[in-house]
Amino acid sequence: MFYALLFAPLIGFFINGVRFRSKNAQVAGAIACTAMAVSFVSAVGFFFKLKGLPVDERALQFLLFDWIKVGDFSAPMAFTIDPLSMVMTLIITGVGFLIHLFSVGYMSHDERPAKYFSYLNLFVFNMLLLVLGSNLLVMFVGWEGVGLCSYLLIGFWFTDPAKAAAGMKAFITNRIGDAGFLLGIFTLFGLTSTVSFAEVNSYFLNNPNMLSTAWGAPVTLACLFLFIGAMGKSAQIPLYVWLPDAMAGPTPVSALIHAATMVTAGVYMIIRLNPVFLAAPNAMMVIAFIGALTALMAASIGLVQNDIKKVLAYSTVSQLGYMFLAVGVGAFGAALAHLMTHAFFKALMFLGSGSVIHAMHEEQDMRKMGGLRKLMPVTHFTFLMGWLAIIGAPGFSGFFSKDEILWMSFHSPRGSIVLWVIGAVAALLTAFYMTRLMAMTFWGRSRVPENVHPHESPLSMTIPLMVLAFLSVFAGFLCIPHGISTILPGHPHNFLDEWIHPLMASFEMPHGPNDLAIEFTLMGLTLLGILASVLLARYLYITKPEAADSAAKKYSAAHKLLLNKYWVDEAYFKGLINPIIRISRTLWVRVDVKIIDKCTYAVSDMVKNAGGGLKMVQSGNLQVYGLYILIGLVFSVWFLL
Repeated sequence: MFYALLFAPLIGFFINGVRFRSKNAQVAGAIACTAMAVSFVSAVGFFFKLKGLPVDERALQFLLFDWIKVGDFSAPMAFTIDPLSMVMTLIITGVGFLIHLFSVGYMSHDERPAKYFSYLNLFVFNMLLLVLGSNLLVMFVGWEGVGLCSYLLIGFWFTDPAKAAAGMKAFITNRIGDAGFLLGIFTLFGLTSTVSFAEVNSYFLNNPNMLSTAWGAPVTLACLFLFIGAMGKSAQIPLYVWLPDAMAGPTPVSALIHAATMVTAGVYMIIRLNPVFLAAPNAMMVIAFIGALTALMAASIGLVQNDIKKVLAYSTVSQLGYMFLAVGVGAFGAALAHLMTHAFFKALMFLGSGSVIHAMHEEQDMRKMGGLRKLMPVTHFTFLMGWLAIIGAPGFSGFFSKDEILWMSFHSPRGSIVLWVIGAVAALLTAFYMTRLMAMTFWGRSRVPENVHPHESPLSMTIPLMVLAFLSVFAGFLCIPHGISTILPGHPHNFLDEWIHPLMASFEMPHGPNDLAIEFTLMGLTLLGILASVLLARYLYITKPEAADSAAKKYSAAHKLLLNKYWVDEAYFKGLINPIIRISRTLWVRVDVKIIDKCTYAVSDMVKNAGGGLKMVQSGNLQVYGLYILIGLVFSVWFLL
C-alpha cells in the first residue's frame, strides 16, 4: 500500500509523459486522475491504520534502500508515516485529485494535455517525497523536485516570453532559498551528527541546555538558514516576489502548487523540526515578525490589484505570513490548522477563478466582469463559501484557524501586542480585498464585453468546486480552539491538535483567570473590524462605485504605491540584478576573454605549431625516411668513434 501511495503518481508521469503521449485531454486526464485516486485511497487507508494504533505508536517506517553510507554516517532512502505527515499526505493527494479532475475540463482545448498531466503527477510524487521523507536529505530531494516541477508548470506555455520569464524567476528565486536550506542542513548536522528527523528532534528534546538566546549560537544560525529556505519556497519577505508572477501558469497549477501544497513546504518543515526551533527563541522572533510583516504587506498590495489571479496570489502570500506568524510564536498546531483550512478555501478560489476565466474566454481583468452571479450560479455559490472562510466569518473554517493564530500571537510568551495588531490589521485588509473581488466579479452591474458570453463550467470543473466548498465550510470543526470550544455545546475537542500532539515539543504557556475574557474581547474587536471592512468594500464597489475612483484619485500617491507593489521588483532590478549583470559582463570581458581565452588560445597555438613541425617526420615519403636513417646512422657512428 505504501508503494501505491508513493509511486502511483510517478507511474502516471511515465505513462503520460514518456509512453503514451495522448493529445486527448480526457484520456490523459483519466490516467493522471487514476494515479491520484490510487494514492489518495492508500492515504486514507494509512490514516485509519494509524488511528487504530496506540497514540505513542503512531509511526510507520518504510526503508526502500540504503542511499548514502559513509563511515558512521548513513542517510537511507526511508520514509515515515506519522500523524503530521499523514495530514499533509491527505491534503496533497485529496486536493491534488480534485485539481487533476478540474484540469480535465480546463485543459480540454490545450495542444499538450499529456505533458501537462505528467508534470502534475511528477509534482505530486516529489511533494510526497518531501513530506514523507524520514530525514533532511530525502526531504531535500523532494524540495528540489517540486521546485523543478513548479518551473515546468509555471512556464508551461513557454512560447509566451512573459510566462517563460515567470517560470525562470520562480526557479532562480527558489535557488537562493535552497542555498540557505542546505546551509541549515549542514549546520544542524554539525550540531547533531545526524540528518534523521527523529534523531535531531530527540537530540534537542533530551538536551535542554541547547536552548540559546545568543544570535551567533549554532542552533540559532541553523534555524535562520533553514528559514531562508522556507522564505524561498513559502514566499516570505524578501523572497516572495516569484509567487505573484507564477500566476502565468495554468490556473489549476496555481491552485495545486501555489495555494495547497508546495508553498506550505516551509511551514511543514518548521513544524517537523519544532524542538529545534524552540531552542532558538531569537530565530523564532525573526520568523514571527517576518511572517506578520509579509501578511500585512501582501494584503495591502491585494487591495488595488485588478487581475483576479493576482489578488488571490497576494492573498496566498499574506495567508502564508499568518502561518509563519503562528510557528514564530510557538503555535505549531494553529499553523498546521491554517495550512489545512487555507489549502481548502484557497484551492477553491483559485479553481473558481479558473472557472470564471474559462467562461470569460481567458479574461482575467475584474474590471471587465461583474454580474456573473446569475450566469454562473454554482461557481458563485462555491466561491462565496471560500470568501466567507478566508475573511474569517464565524463558523467557517478560516475563522477557527485565524482566530487561534491571532490569540496566540498575543497570548504566547513568544508573542506581543505588536504582532497581534499587525495580524489583526492584515485580517481587516483581507476582508476588504476579498469583498472587492466578489463585488467586481460576481455582484453589481455587468461590465462584460458584448462579444463575450459567460456560461457555467462543465461538471468536471464544478464537482471539485462543490467538494472544496464543503471542506471550506466544515473543516474548521477539526481544529476548534480551546476558547471557542468552551461556548459550544458538548465542548468539542481540537481533533487536529490532539492528533499531532505527540510530535510537538511544548513550552510553558501562561494561564490567567481572565484569559477567556481577553480572548473573546480581541475576537470581538477583530470581527467588528472585519464587518466594517466588508461593508466599506460593498459600499465602494457596489452601492457607490464612483466613490472608489474618487478615493483612488484623492489618495493617488498611496494608490500608485500599492498598484506598483511598492516597486520591490524595480528595486531588485536596479540595486541587485542589473549590477550583477553589469559586473558579470565586465568580468567576462576582462577575465574570460582577455585572460582565460588568450591563455587557452596561446596554448592551443603552441601545440598546433609544435604539431605542424613534428608532422614533417611522418610525411609518408620513403626518400625522406631514408635520409632520416642515413642521418641517424652517421650520428651513431660519430658518437661511437
